Amino acid sequence: MTGVSEGAGDVREALGVVPARERGATRIADRVVAKIAAQAAREAVGVLHPAAERPHASVVVHHDIARVRVHVELDYPCDIGARCGQVRHQVVQRVRGLAGMAVPEVAVQVERLHLAAEYGAKQGRTR
Repeated sequence: MTGVSEGAGDVREALGVVPARERGATRIADRVVAKIAAQAAREAVGVLHPAAERPHASVVVHHDIARVRVHVELDYPCDIGARCGQVRHQVVQRVRGLAGMAVPEVAVQVERLHLAAEYGAKQGRTR
């Protein structure tokens, strides 16, 4: 049997000498962060009304800071403020966890409200 070559150790040592600023950086595209934010908003909103569009997001990234705007459609009646708070919280957690970015601002824009009672009436339910 042959032993482990010592050449691999030389390569590791050579890589350790290169200063961090010269090794490069990973950049996450704005549209990737927007997709993460939109998916997080979908998770927070839960089951959508059949006529509702899926949440979508737009993002501005500067270094490791992302500012997010999320557009959602909600059922009505509901506690709109609480639902928007859930969306904000979920977006911050997911973007921080998956992209490693700070999210100091999440603007949630409610595009449309769907009457839950109207949908129930079309399905034949009565109260």
